[in-house]
Parts: sequence; structure tokens; C-alpha cells
Amino acid sequence: MHRLLPTLSLVARPVMDDTSFKPRNLGASLPVPNVQDLAARPACLDHHVLHRYLRDDDDAPAALSPSSTNYAAALAAASSSVPVVDLARLLDPAHTDDEAARLRAAGEDWGFFHVANHGVADEVIHDVKEDIKAFFRLPLADRQALAQGPAGIEGYGQAFVVSEDQKLDWADMLFLSTQPPEYRSLNLWPSRPATFRDSLHRYSLAVQRVATHMLAAMARNLGLLVDHQDTAAGNGKNQMTAIAAAQAMRINYYPPCPQAHDRVLGLSPHSDAVGLTLLLQVSPVPGLQIRRGGAWIPVEPLPGALVANVGDVIEVLTNGRYKSIEHRALVNASQERVSVAAFHSARFDGTYGPIQEIMRPGEAPLYRTIAVEDYVKLLLSNKLQGKSSTIDAMKIN
Repeated sequence: MHRLLPTLSLVARPVMDDTSFKPRNLGASLPVPNVQDLAARPACLDHHVLHRYLRDDDDAPAALSPSSTNYAAALAAASSSVPVVDLARLLDPAHTDDEAARLRAAGEDWGFFHVANHGVADEVIHDVKEDIKAFFRLPLADRQALAQGPAGIEGYGQAFVVSEDQKLDWADMLFLSTQPPEYRSLNLWPSRPATFRDSLHRYSLAVQRVATHMLAAMARNLGLLVDHQDTAAGNGKNQMTAIAAAQAMRINYYPPCPQAHDRVLGLSPHSDAVGLTLLLQVSPVPGLQIRRGGAWIPVEPLPGALVANVGDVIEVLTNGRYKSIEHRALVNASQERVSVAAFHSARFDGTYGPIQEIMRPGEAPLYRTIAVEDYVKLLLSNKLQGKSSTIDAMKIN
């Protein structure tokens, strides 16, 4: 039996009001049809229903062929695999230097990498996977009882829908603030299955520790001093490790789409407008792709590993040394795909801007400094469209 912290109120009981301590009215998303429900009624999926999901030829995830414009670039990009960083070796003094060099190359050259031997217990991962899958098996009415409100994206629904005319993603999501505990809107945390809150809490703590260790290593690679407080869930003063202090999770459900899997996207091309993302593949079905060398290449699930990617905030903090990477999610013709992305950011009372200590003599800041709360409002006012428009707004022209 796992011991729960009594102050977190994680027992499975309904919570009617949002008692979280975080800013309100940061930005919302327009309501859209439930895709899992649409997929369960294939007879209703005529062109009138599908037209909002069907992509133009330039945006559709068409299969790569020798006649494709980017065929040669795609082959060259795919010839090298997404890097793997071993967290156990990174934390082992005997191997730290070698693995830190591997991390630096992965962050600067790819922006995406697998994290192996991350230390999250198999039981923790098993439990959160099972509870997430069980949540999406609940009746639609039970899931929609956790629907997003009119003033935020937390809850069950979709994100970054800002227009009635934009193309929609073939997916549903459950978005929850998870760290620090006072940011949690427990009225939107599922009470079914009964173990969901406990398993998500345990996974949240474990993956936050992984993010903190990765960010501490990145900070050292940049020449920043890191002390024991900086490796305690972002509680120190180091600006890199501070972006592990807050965490939110986007739990994605991508239903199959046999009618048009080659014309819809599960997640539009975008870069993550956060610090560091750690992705857990709940189901083994592939679908994640990254843009590299002008082409889309797949990120195949690596058993037992998490997928890490550099977000826009790290690009800002490092003044462009690390680059956030555009990525997207495809839809399978016959199988559902489920994943959970843990986004790590600074607390709302912090700021984002280039770290002065790493600036070279005469180096000008490429990005402005902004309050975290204002940054989040800017983020949520835009749809997902390629490299984040948020980071464009941060650039100093």
C-alpha cells in the first residue's frame, strides 16, 4: 500500500469547486466534438463531419515516396536514430562527463532524445498506464463530467482551438496541472478509476525528479553552478532547474481513423512552448514525428524509455543555443494511440528570459524577458501552427 500525503486530498471523492492556488483566466479553448465518440459511430463520419479534420495536401501526413519533394532529405534524416541519453550513467560520477557530452549533443543538435534508465519504477509506470486506459474506457458522460470550463484548458476536451474555421486534431485530451500540489484543480481529476489520482500523483513526482536531473545536467553543460537545492524539484535559484518547479500533464487519446488516417492529424505541427517535456507512450502504437532536415521522421517508441524534448522556454533561456523542435502526431488506421506528456515550466511568479550568466562578451539577447503568467496567456491565445508563435513574439527584432 502506498502512503499518500494527507494534505493532497487525493482520495477518490467528488470535488465540486476549484480550490487550486494559481492564476485564473489564463486562456481557454473553444468547445469541439468529442473525437472518441465520433470514431465509435463510423456510419456518421460523412464528409460533412470530417471536413473540419481533413488537411490540405500540403499539411496531410501523406506517405513518403521517391517522388516526394523531401524524399532525399527524409532518407538522410532517418538514417540517424534519435539519440539516447542514459540517466543512470549521467548520475554516476564514473560516467557523468561522457553522458553529459551525449546530452549536450542531443539537446543542441536534435532537441529530441530518449531517456533510458530514468529511475521511474516499473510499478509506477504500469499503474498510471492502466488507469489512463481505464479512464478512456469510461462512458462518454463520465468523461465529459470533467469537461473544460470557459476560462481555461484544464479538464477534458481539446486545446488551442481559437477559431470556428481552423482544422481540428483527431484527438481528445485530459489536461491537468500536477505540480506543485497547490496548482491542482482536483475537481477535474478523475475519481474513476478509483486509483487514478494516486497513480497520477506518484508518476508526477517521479517524472518531475527525472526532469530536475536532466535540467541540472543541462545547466552544468552551460557552465552554471548547481547545488543540492537546485536538484530538489526546482527549489533552488538556478534558472534552468527552476523550470522543473511546475508541471502539467496532457493525456492524449488518438482514436483510429480508417476512413481518412492519411488526411487527418492527431496533433498539429508545433513546438512545445514550455521548458522540458517528458513523454510516456501509454500504448506501443507509433505516431510521433519530428521535423528534421526539412522532412518528417518517426520517433519509434523505445521500450522502457521516456521521450524528452527541448521546449521554447529552454531556447529562450539559452539565448538560442538549444532549439525547440517542431513535431506532430499521426493517426493509425486501425489502432488507438495513447500518450501522456509531462510539461515542466517555472512557477507563475517567475520570469523567462536569456540567462545572463551564460552570455558571452558582446552577445546580445535574442529574446525579451517576460513574466511567466503573461507568457502563458500569450501561449493560450494562439493555435498550434508550426514553430510556436509564442517564441516569435519573444524575439527581439
